[in-house]
Amino acid sequence: MTTKVDLKDQHSEREMDNDLLADALVRLSTIAKHLNISSHTLQALSQPLCTLTSYISIRKDNGESAYFKAYRCRYNSLLGPTKGGIRFHPSVDQSEVEALALWMTLKCAAVNVPFGGAKGGISVNAKSLSALELERLSRSYVRAMADFIGPQTDIPAPDMYTNERVMGWMMDEYETIKRVKAPDVITGKPLVFGGSVGRTGATGTGAFLCIEALAKKRNWQKHKQTVAVQGFGNGGAQCALLLQKAGYKVVAVSDSKGAIYSPEGLDILSILYEKQKSRQLKAVYCENSVCELVSHKVLTNEELLALDVDILIPAAVAGVITEANAGLVKAGTIVEIANGPVSAAADSILHEKGVFVIPDILANAGGVIVSYFEWCQNRQGELWSEEQVTTKLSDYIHKAFEQGWQRHVSTNIDMRDAIYAQALERLTLAIEAHGTHDYFNAN
Repeated sequence: MTTKVDLKDQHSEREMDNDLLADALVRLSTIAKHLNISSHTLQALSQPLCTLTSYISIRKDNGESAYFKAYRCRYNSLLGPTKGGIRFHPSVDQSEVEALALWMTLKCAAVNVPFGGAKGGISVNAKSLSALELERLSRSYVRAMADFIGPQTDIPAPDMYTNERVMGWMMDEYETIKRVKAPDVITGKPLVFGGSVGRTGATGTGAFLCIEALAKKRNWQKHKQTVAVQGFGNGGAQCALLLQKAGYKVVAVSDSKGAIYSPEGLDILSILYEKQKSRQLKAVYCENSVCELVSHKVLTNEELLALDVDILIPAAVAGVITEANAGLVKAGTIVEIANGPVSAAADSILHEKGVFVIPDILANAGGVIVSYFEWCQNRQGELWSEEQVTTKLSDYIHKAFEQGWQRHVSTNIDMRDAIYAQALERLTLAIEAHGTHDYFNAN
């Protein structure tokens, strides 16, 4: 008889209040208990494989030296080389990086991508750096991590406040250190360096495909479905744009400074244009280069989360829906583009309210799926067309959604539990293939 593992017991309530990894492990343990997942799988996921931390320095434009804490976690490599983004943000710490790497492990397994999970980051306010300082920081990070990453070991990608240019700098620095050409060491690169078409908008596109799949199941009239998007970065903006084009009514969007709301609906393309031009979020309608301010209400991000809409899309940071505010959520459907936007404690409240949640490990998996495509193209020396990438992405998302949906319907469990189940089952198969206690004891 194998010993049961309760990941919740390993962390005190005090730790879970401010420890993202502890919260992620509590959710994992709770779901695994409901699904009767093997204790061997929980043990394998209870701790990261390895985490490298480093203080890195750069010379600032004024001649001063600046120091930053940097991290890279390879959480689990059962299914393949580890994969995960690099974020530049003041909130980055070891717990966050390890939690994100755990979710990436589950995400890759859920959508059947042959990668393990990883994540990296630097605790920095990227907005405070000049372009040259940002390049120095990016290259310094790779110098610290060069022996920890690699095309067949751990493949980074862009994340919060990093982009394809940053990935290009990082790839160039890795190649300089290793004295090789290695486009497959980094994904999310510029096209000219071996990047893939469709990678930049893949996260938002994947979430949109999930919503479209749900719309077919629910027979929605799209023009009657109202949407609020909390977070107007790459993923949230792309998803909002696709939703509006498909006929949904996007009534609210927000960035780090606040939200705008119009019950008649917003023109997302015009808002994107104005934000790029003025760095401000405004409800505008643009005809060519002329923009006109339209009637809208200014809200806080907290008020946006409580709007009476059909679909709520948290697309900013982790932990925005908690035990304290979950009861205020009025949306019938939540689509998690951000990683971990709903805390473990909030899950039960949303369940009692009948809120349907498409979990982050499916909803935001478009990015890692197309990163896998990019890695494959680099390894094969090929360049796929946009049509190939789009078709393959749709196939992966719809297959994973359909498997989760059928389990959700047949067993009457939450969609989050259903998607976690298919991820944990694939990881369990990998563990059992190596042999478990039962195998070696001839059971």
